[in-house]
Amino acid sequence: MSRILIIEDEESIADLEKDYLELSGFQVEIEGEGPTGLARALEEDFQLVILDLMLPGVDGFEICRRLREAKNTPIIMVSAKKDDIDKIRGLGLGADDYMTKPFSPSELVARVKAHLTRYERLVSSNVSANQVIEIRGIKIDKTARRVWVNGEEKNFTSREFDLLTFLAENPNHVFTKEELFRKIWDMDSVGDIATVTVHIKKIREKIEFNSTKPQYIETIWGVGYRFKV
Repeated sequence: MSRILIIEDEESIADLEKDYLELSGFQVEIEGEGPTGLARALEEDFQLVILDLMLPGVDGFEICRRLREAKNTPIIMVSAKKDDIDKIRGLGLGADDYMTKPFSPSELVARVKAHLTRYERLVSSNVSANQVIEIRGIKIDKTARRVWVNGEEKNFTSREFDLLTFLAENPNHVFTKEELFRKIWDMDSVGDIATVTVHIKKIREKIEFNSTKPQYIETIWGVGYRFKV
């Protein structure tokens, strides 16, 4: 049974999330303060963390940063703040998803299941020979989940790696943001595709010589993105 940690200071919201998740078969723990939530997330074995942004003691941004430095555990950040800058910052720190309150508890359950399915595939994969993609100075080791650009290794979050790999495996094909969201996040975009834009930006910063004039991942205005070879 997958263990989920909810770090949320609004008790009514945390209890509602817990009820829906437990009805779906998950084991759920709740922490209402930042320091204790961070300590448990780092020290215990949780398969996913639902992280509120505004917390007493330590905010969600700092918890996300500290947790991502130590683990690849999927993180769903939730907040009543609707500003894109908060979403961009959270995703940039390594959160796998960002949900704006109020949201449907059933949508939260659907996203939790999608992230857990992808994470479980990642940790349970056992490929005997490393699968490597090499394109114009970029080397992607799919098995070890490592990336080199002109011989220099770059660090990627789980979603960044998945998105880069998918585009590199389908060169010169134009994908819409909605298609990329469905493919990489295993769910419908439900009208929110800023996640894709943020991840493309972060990938470009790591692989492009000049991210404002990309040579690898091109923007096809009005359509989406493609990996050029």
